[in-house]
Amino acid sequence: MPKLSAAAPFVHDGAEVTRSTFGAYCEVGKGARVSNSEFMDYAYCDQYADIANTTLGKFANIAAFTRIGPTDHPYKNASLHHFLYRSSYYWEDAEDDPAFFAARSARRSTIGHDTWVGHGAIIKPEVSIGNGAIVASGAVVTKDVAPYMIVAGVPATPLRARYPDGIAERMEALAWWDWSHATLKHALTDFRALPAEAFLEKYE
Repeated sequence: MPKLSAAAPFVHDGAEVTRSTFGAYCEVGKGARVSNSEFMDYAYCDQYADIANTTLGKFANIAAFTRIGPTDHPYKNASLHHFLYRSSYYWEDAEDDPAFFAARSARRSTIGHDTWVGHGAIIKPEVSIGNGAIVASGAVVTKDVAPYMIVAGVPATPLRARYPDGIAERMEALAWWDWSHATLKHALTDFRALPAEAFLEKYE
């Protein structure tokens, strides 16, 4: 019996999931924290990932100890401490600041289909990672990443394209991430064995 299912995500022990939705065959790693986010089909995060206000595309691969959409503090005010917006934690007669939380939730990050975010990477709010892109371990991504680009560093900068010229556009057109579960299984041997261009030649 497969560990993952189309019916519900596999949420490991110690993970915290709030106000989030999941497609088929998704997984949330041990100790991860996921809030106000969407995992599309086959997306997963490994242990202790922290994902907020984010849409993960199909087949997104999120490594351990990553941080996507880290929340911010009101740094332009006299103080940037929790007491400004989590006020009910400190006074019985004070309410939290709903406008602050609404603004924070609206600053969404988007991670494309078939992406890989490496161990310990940080992706800032309102950043878009294109389909097929790779974010290297430890990178801090402050700007949008083009599809099929590999980025690394602090702040992250492009290293090189994942594929030679023309392959990325053909892969986008093929859009294998929209195939049915049965079709993916049928093509599994070729996914494993064929380089990208040979795979395209067979399935275009």
